[in-house]
Amino acid sequence: MTSRTSLSGPWRACAVAWVAISLMSVTACSGGGTQPPGSPPPASQSPSEPVTPSATPTPTASYKPADATGKAQNVPVPELPEAAKAETKEGLEAFARYWFKELNFAYETGTSSGLESVTSTGCEFCSNITRSLKTNYAEGRWLVGGHIETPSLSTTFESQADGQYQIAVQVQQTKITYFDPGGSEFRKPTPPSDTGNVMLAAFKNGAWQITALHPLR
Repeated sequence: MTSRTSLSGPWRACAVAWVAISLMSVTACSGGGTQPPGSPPPASQSPSEPVTPSATPTPTASYKPADATGKAQNVPVPELPEAAKAETKEGLEAFARYWFKELNFAYETGTSSGLESVTSTGCEFCSNITRSLKTNYAEGRWLVGGHIETPSLSTTFESQADGQYQIAVQVQQTKITYFDPGGSEFRKPTPPSDTGNVMLAAFKNGAWQITALHPLR
């Protein structure tokens, strides 16, 4: 319900003046700066907005490769690319490259869980690699070097009778030096290598898995 209020005195005069001169300020008729009902407060009286401090970005820990003074730090964890999830020629090649990134991660950190999760337990050569890494990283030991590159990697994407696919890959690995907790070398370094390899992979339960790895001697 709307109430009716009669205007008198200064307010009536102000209302008449406002009708006659619609663009003039009503404050001239207020007789003391009184704010008319329903008018917004002057800008100077507007409540100030609270100032929200901007968030400080969290610094990203920088990667540090292993050296004679200690293990590698903040090694980036490989991520399986979307392309490597498809049962296609491109998907198999992308997966094979990802597998070698997991192998690199294992050499740098001694952690092979990611590598083992995409490798069949039936891959004897693969098991030998992970077993050796666990031994060489035991009791505070670590490796320096051993970085792997795959300059050539391809597949004809022809499925064999058992459902496996072959991938031909050139593997280059840098020299590996082995250190004990005291910073001394505990075994003879492994020289750099450049070898041809044949990998076997199978697509099971919607994902690729390496089933065998055969270096060509």
